Amino acid sequence: MRTIVLLALCTLMLVLGAPARADELRPGYLELSQETRSDWKLVWKAPILGSLAVRAEPLLPDFCKLHLQTPRVSGAAVVATGTVICTRSLEGATVGLRGMEPGSTDALLRVAPLGRPVQTQQLTPDRSTYIISAVPDGWQVARTYFKIGEHILAGYDHLLFVLALVLLLQRGWPVVKAATAFTVAHSITLVGTTLGLFGLPQAPVEASIALSIVFLAVEIVKAREGERRLSERLPWLVAFVFGLLHGFGFAGALREIGLPETDVPVALLTFNLGVEAGQLLIIAGASAVLAVMRHRAPQALRPAVQIAAYAIGVTASFWFIDRVLA
Repeated sequence: MRTIVLLALCTLMLVLGAPARADELRPGYLELSQETRSDWKLVWKAPILGSLAVRAEPLLPDFCKLHLQTPRVSGAAVVATGTVICTRSLEGATVGLRGMEPGSTDALLRVAPLGRPVQTQQLTPDRSTYIISAVPDGWQVARTYFKIGEHILAGYDHLLFVLALVLLLQRGWPVVKAATAFTVAHSITLVGTTLGLFGLPQAPVEASIALSIVFLAVEIVKAREGERRLSERLPWLVAFVFGLLHGFGFAGALREIGLPETDVPVALLTFNLGVEAGQLLIIAGASAVLAVMRHRAPQALRPAVQIAAYAIGVTASFWFIDRVLA
């Protein structure tokens, strides 16, 4: 029991130390946007935690000259902007990052030439460069946006919401049904917002997402045997309503990356599939832990769930206050 309490307290300290902004991108982010025939704008963003901010730096071809401004801290990342002057076209040239160490966080590369499709690529320590092509192929877009979707779900607020859903329902079909409703809902608002059909301001969306986590935490704490609360009677409805909010959050994060001018349906589909893959991993992992505790230490299950719920609720409350006052 003491080990469980210690683990929960460590988890609480970790998430409280995390940034309060929703959908903060965890990987690094390198963007090249063409402004004139020879001039490009560069944005380099690296998470503070890890080696990217210390070791990695933009890699450009020899015929390009980079003028980088002094880096600044923004949220949980170091951000540097600058201008790049190239004497010829970047088509066929190699760009990326130098200094990516084994085990470091991945980075997302976005290249936006004038009058041509945007290209994106995931950069890893094993593949830290990319050759710019005239038109990105469909599989490249699919692979990249699938990975982006996985990274977006690593945002602390979405991760805690899914975890709280599992802790509330705990077993079998109720979790599956609620997760399915959550998926359908956030897919609707994600696609609709991305395509410009509707939308909401990002600030109240982020605050509402934090409140959705607080609501689930309260429901977990107040759950009692023989007393079925709304979230237990109609978990799919609760998950659907909050899924609509989270979809707006996903759309805000995707807007930060941008979509390729070509293959927008492919990018949206694979981004959503990436989110679902991450979601299923969280559900499977949390369900497995609960199943093991239910089998090996049933007397400790309820206290452990309660401690986790308080940790999640306190964290989400802090985020809500921070987002309202920001």
